[in-house]
Amino acid sequence: MSIVQPTRRELRRIETTDEIKQVALRLMAEGGPGAITLRAIAREMGMTANAVYSYFATRDDLITTLIAEVYGELVDATEAARDALPATDAAGRILAWACAFRDWVLANREGFQLIYGDPVPGYQPPEGGPAPEALHRACAGLVGLVAGAWPAAGPRYADEDYDWPDFGPALAEMVRAEFPDLPPVAVAVALRIWGRMHGLVALESHGQLDDQIADRGKLYRGEMNRLIRELGLTPPGR
Repeated sequence: MSIVQPTRRELRRIETTDEIKQVALRLMAEGGPGAITLRAIAREMGMTANAVYSYFATRDDLITTLIAEVYGELVDATEAARDALPATDAAGRILAWACAFRDWVLANREGFQLIYGDPVPGYQPPEGGPAPEALHRACAGLVGLVAGAWPAAGPRYADEDYDWPDFGPALAEMVRAEFPDLPPVAVAVALRIWGRMHGLVALESHGQLDDQIADRGKLYRGEMNRLIRELGLTPPGR
C-alpha cells in the first residue's frame, strides 16, 4: 500500500498552522490569556489578519484547537508513564503519573496555564467543552489509579458517606460504566488525589515556591509518597 506524501502547499500550511499555535502560546505567556488575538498573531508573524483567518476562522477556534492538543499531550505523557509499570504496581503507577504530570507542566507552563489557568476573556467553548476526549482520559486515568489501589485503600474510607448524586452526572456515569465495582467514595478519593497532585505543581509553575524551598521535586515526591501511604500502599523504593 503506497503512502501519499503531502504536497509542498500542504506542508507549508501545516508549518504555518503550527507556528500560529506556538505564537499564540508565547503571546499568552507574555501578556496573559487576553493577549491571544488573531490580529496580534498576524502582526508577530508578518502576515495580514485575513491570511491568519484562512487558518482559523475565529480566535475561539484557535483556542479550542490549542486546548484540545495541549490537554491531549499532557494525558499522553501521564498515561505513558503509568503504563510503563505493571497493573499490579498500584503505588508505582500513582507515583509515575504524578511525576509525569509535574515534569510535563514544568516543561509546558503556557500549556498548563491554558488548560487550568484563568479563562481566556470572552472565549466561548464549544458544546461539550474544548477537549472532551482528553478530559475523559484524565478522569478515567485518575479513577483507574484509585481502582488499582482500592483493595488496600477501600477499608480506610469505609466510614465516609458518599452517593452517586454527590458527583457531576457525567463523572458518575463514566465511573459506573468503566469501573462498576468501585463505590462512590472512590470518586471522592480520586478528586482528592487530583487536588494534591495539582496543588503543589500549580504553586511551583507560578513561581510561588521559588523562595520557599530549594528542592521542590523532593517536596512534591514526599507529598505523593504520603498520599500513597494514606491509601494503604508502600511507596516505591521503600
